[in-house]
Amino acid sequence: MAPTILKNKKIIISAGASGIGWAIAKICLSKGAYVYLCDINEKNIIKIKKHPLNNKRLFSFELDASNEHDVEFFFNNISKKIKKIDALINNVGVSGPTGTIEKLSSEDWERTLKINVISHFYFTKLAIPMLKKNKGGSIINLSSGAGIMGFPLRSPYAASKWAVVGMTKTLAIELGKHKIRVNAICPGTIKGNRMVRVIRDKANFLKVSRKKIEKEFISMASMNCWIYEEDIGKMCSFLISEEAERISGQVIGVDGNAERLD
Repeated sequence: MAPTILKNKKIIISAGASGIGWAIAKICLSKGAYVYLCDINEKNIIKIKKHPLNNKRLFSFELDASNEHDVEFFFNNISKKIKKIDALINNVGVSGPTGTIEKLSSEDWERTLKINVISHFYFTKLAIPMLKKNKGGSIINLSSGAGIMGFPLRSPYAASKWAVVGMTKTLAIELGKHKIRVNAICPGTIKGNRMVRVIRDKANFLKVSRKKIEKEFISMASMNCWIYEEDIGKMCSFLISEEAERISGQVIGVDGNAERLD
């Protein structure tokens, strides 16, 4: 892709100051976009504010994406700078608890759904008017292979990611007439801090070694490989670009062809 394929496009990214979100932000910036990101982690936001593009093409805000008032405040701040956007990337999410359903707490279930699903509603509701003013654009929702196949011992997470797929498919139908494309990305086994925690929790629950669980996760994809955060950034960049102007309502696996989750 050309370095300026996203030139001057205005993109909002939730949970954008680390991990997948920051990988997406960096790739979008490298292709000429303006990025407006938010994150709950104060330390990560402080780091972002030291970036050479800070307050030039990169704007960052600290907030809790699962708090509707915080999200409204975020959009109010953005609307002082711009009136329309080209893309929204709903990246915020948590892994949720590990365990059989009868051993999980209501609080853990509710928290997982609040962050992984309801936050997407908060952002999308406020982004749609800005996308309509732009006369089109792209919404990208981060789901998971768990949102297609299910995920043993991770029922709240799997349920939340299936919900994201349902929301994606529905919004693609509703917003197509406005030239707003809506797609979901289902990352595979991402090498990073979140996966370290998932492997740790599953190993502890099953009382086996972390190395055994790590090997099993990699073997679930026919390509027997890790997926990297940058892989998700590249797919987002493509879906935002004009090269994907006829792609909507799709659930796209970036997972080395995951065959199972178990």
